[in-house]
Amino acid sequence: MRNRRAALAALATAASLALTLTACGQSGEGGSEEDKGGSDGATIGIAMPTKSSERWIADGANVVKELEAKGYKTKLVYGEDDPDQQVSQIENLITQGVKALIIAAIDNKSMNNVVQQAKDADIPVISYDRLILGTENVDYYASFDNEKVGELQGTYILEKLGLKDGGEKGPFNIELFAGSNDDNNTRYFFNGAMKVLQPYIDKKQLVVRSGQTALNQVTTLRWDGGTAQKRMDDILTSAYKRERVDAVLSPYDGISIGILSALKSDDYGSKSKPLPVVTGQDAELASVKSIIAGEQSMSVFKDLRELAKVSANMVDGLLNDKKPEVNDTKTYDNGAKVVPAYLLEPVAVDKENYQKELVDSGYIKASDLK
Repeated sequence: MRNRRAALAALATAASLALTLTACGQSGEGGSEEDKGGSDGATIGIAMPTKSSERWIADGANVVKELEAKGYKTKLVYGEDDPDQQVSQIENLITQGVKALIIAAIDNKSMNNVVQQAKDADIPVISYDRLILGTENVDYYASFDNEKVGELQGTYILEKLGLKDGGEKGPFNIELFAGSNDDNNTRYFFNGAMKVLQPYIDKKQLVVRSGQTALNQVTTLRWDGGTAQKRMDDILTSAYKRERVDAVLSPYDGISIGILSALKSDDYGSKSKPLPVVTGQDAELASVKSIIAGEQSMSVFKDLRELAKVSANMVDGLLNDKKPEVNDTKTYDNGAKVVPAYLLEPVAVDKENYQKELVDSGYIKASDLK
C-alpha cells in the first residue's frame, strides 16, 4: 500500500501526466478500499446461528464490539436455525466483499461449498465455537475446551450424588441428554461427560432406566428445549412409574429448562419428590435465576467476551500478515485437516459461586437477577 501511494504521489507532481494521474487515482481509490484492514476499516462478515438463544445474541454483540474496537466494520447476520438461509447469508457477505468471515455454523457439514467460495475470493474463515467439518477451507477455530465442558457436568453429578467419595453408594437413576446431531461440539460434550460417568454406569451405581445411552439416542435437534421437554415427558411415562430420577445430564441451559418443565409437570420439586441434579451450559440468565431458586443445579460458564476477543485477534492477525495465537494443533480434525485452535477454559457455576464468577466479573448484572 505504501509503495502504491508513493507512486501516486509522484505522479501527482508531474503536470504532464495529469490525465494519467486521474485514471490511476480512480483505480487507486478502488484498490485502497479493497485492501483496507484494521483501523482502515475493512468489513468483517459474522454469521451466527440464531437469535432464539440468549448466548448467540451475546456472541454476535461481543464479536462486533471487539472488531469495531480494532477499527473494523462489521456485517452481522443470524441464520435462525436454517442451514440453507445461513449459507445464502454467507454467500451474500462474500459478494459484498467482506475481508474475513467468522462463522458459527448451524449445520457443520453444510458449509463446504460456501467456504470454497470464500477461499476462491481469498477470504479467510474463522470457525467460531462450532467446528466446520469436511473442508480444508477453514483457517482457524476459536472455542472452549469442549470435552472439559462435559467433564465438568459429569463430575458435578458424581459429587452431588456422593459418588466421588468412593464406596458403594447407589444405585442412582440418571438420564442422558446431548446436543444437536449436526453440531460437532455435541460429541465432545457427551464424550467428556461419559468419560466421567461411564465407570459408574458399568458398576451399576448409576442406572439409565430408559436404556437410552448411545449418543444417537439422546441428541436434541437444534438444541431445542421443547424437544427435550417432550423426550423427558416420554421417559418419565415409560421408565419411571415407580422409580425416581436422581440426575439428568443436560448439555445446555435451554435443554435444561425443557427438562425441568417436564419434571415439574410430574410433581418433581415437591417436598416428597425433590428435583434431581440437572446440569447445563452457557450460564444463560433464565438458568442462573433457576440455579438461585434451587431448581437447575449448575451450568458451565463460558465467557463469551473472551471468545470474541480471541476471534477478533485471529482476524486481525490474518489481515495483517501475522500468525494468530493458538494453543491446540492436534485435537480438532474436521475430516479434511486438523484445524489450529485456541481453546478457552470453561468454569462450573452453581449457587455457591455464581456471584463471584458471573456477577463480580461483570458478565451478568446483579439487577438482572432480581
